[in-house]
Amino acid sequence: MFISESDNPIKADLKVHWILVWSTVISLIVMLAVCQLYAEAWRQVMPEDQRIVIRTLFYVLVIIGFPLTNLMRHILLRLNQTMPGEKPAKQRYLLTVMMSLLFAETIAILGVVMYLIGDDDNTLTIFAVLAGLAVFLYRPKVGEYQSIVDALQDNKDSQ
Repeated sequence: MFISESDNPIKADLKVHWILVWSTVISLIVMLAVCQLYAEAWRQVMPEDQRIVIRTLFYVLVIIGFPLTNLMRHILLRLNQTMPGEKPAKQRYLLTVMMSLLFAETIAILGVVMYLIGDDDNTLTIFAVLAGLAVFLYRPKVGEYQSIVDALQDNKDSQ
């Protein structure tokens, strides 16, 4: 038998979180489509040597950004579990998911910038795939959310 979201309140609580994930995926697709359809009119081709420096800088930022985002997510999860206050777990976890998805959007924007300054479709595709990977890695996870709910309940019970 299938378990519906109404039978599992934890999954139901993450509905808004998943809407944000799918909104991010759709925005990535729209960015790619806009670049393919309209960017020729907007492109300002820079000299190759300047683009290489900018592209390298952007790749370094993304490479450093993945572990930093993972660390930030870990810290936010722990803060969600331990910070006092009346915010429900759903709202606390939403901020964590939003910050993670913001990183994914930033990667996509870096790809669009590179495309607009004259790089080819390959660079745009690489940045789009990296953004998609970030969305996948930092999607809402039931286990993470459950740990916040459990920690808040334990804190409430101990008071």
